[in-house]
Amino acid sequence: MSPGSRCAGLLAWIILCLCPPLCFGLTEAEQTVIDIHRDAAPGVVNITSITVQYNFFYQPVPREGSGSGLIIDNQGHILTNNHVIKDAHQLEVTLADGKHYKGRLVGSYPDGDIAVIKIDAPEEVLRPLPIGDSSNLQVGQTVLALGNPFGLGETLTTGVISSLGRSISGDDGYLMEGLIQTDASINPGNSGGPLLDTSGNVIGINTAILSPNGGSIGIGFAVPADLLKRIVPELIEKGYVAYPYFGLRVFPVFPALAEALGLGVDYGCMVVEVVRRGPADLYGLQGPTRKIRIGNSIFPVGGDVIVAIDDDKITDGDDFQRAVSRHWPGDEVQVKVLRDGRFLDIPVTLGETPRARRR
Repeated sequence: MSPGSRCAGLLAWIILCLCPPLCFGLTEAEQTVIDIHRDAAPGVVNITSITVQYNFFYQPVPREGSGSGLIIDNQGHILTNNHVIKDAHQLEVTLADGKHYKGRLVGSYPDGDIAVIKIDAPEEVLRPLPIGDSSNLQVGQTVLALGNPFGLGETLTTGVISSLGRSISGDDGYLMEGLIQTDASINPGNSGGPLLDTSGNVIGINTAILSPNGGSIGIGFAVPADLLKRIVPELIEKGYVAYPYFGLRVFPVFPALAEALGLGVDYGCMVVEVVRRGPADLYGLQGPTRKIRIGNSIFPVGGDVIVAIDDDKITDGDDFQRAVSRHWPGDEVQVKVLRDGRFLDIPVTLGETPRARRR
């Protein structure tokens, strides 16, 4: 090899070593993902939970589970899924630097699969992640799912928002609504980890996958950030979420019942009990006035029939529960009822569910 060739080769090697990453063929989009992961990874933690189960001989057997979480402030509060810490007797949090801390439950919201735990760690080791806005998300938008599964360290998957406003049933059968669907791979150990936009903001937390075999098939769901911003401060302050309270019980109207009573509508929910001094009572909803027998059943009748709440048509008990759960204590709702053959619109300000009645 000639001296000129050797010099040219040496020069090329020096340029290769000193060149910035983009010279290795990285696109601008790839560099953005790399930067986001570098900045966000220290705020993602691994959570190990120990629960106690009982064997055939009723002997306690500790079982260990694992999930992810994200640091949300400098006081050591960590956001995760309720199912990650459910029934845990002991919680251990591992930070990105490998340090371990004992965690304690601050509060949980099972209906949204949200929980907050806390560790006592020095402020300088905590790297909170910013909670963004989920109200203006678009299908097709690029997202990044981070996790710290099974103590293996930080993991990153990328994808897009596949759909918005999805509804799935949680572990206890409660309908979770308004979820973000993404094809970014989410595996069990990633539960509780953040879903980020390309600005590095948390737009949701990874909560569930749809899978026939337990692995990711590209259908994952995240709890949106706007719900987190509503729920998390209440969990930190109170340890629980205040549920909206109507102060009544209802029974769904079905065609045979509507015909027997001559209601004039074959849908809605009959008010079968009004709690004294509850919101429904204070705002004038009327309960049953008598009882009748239809077949082998006795029905309290004569009260209002709720046919709509705001713009939501009420066809059965699930519709009623869904319409109420979209609100919070203190919200005013417009209740359309059928009373004595006439439709009335009654404004009702919802209360807070008494502690004894909370889930």
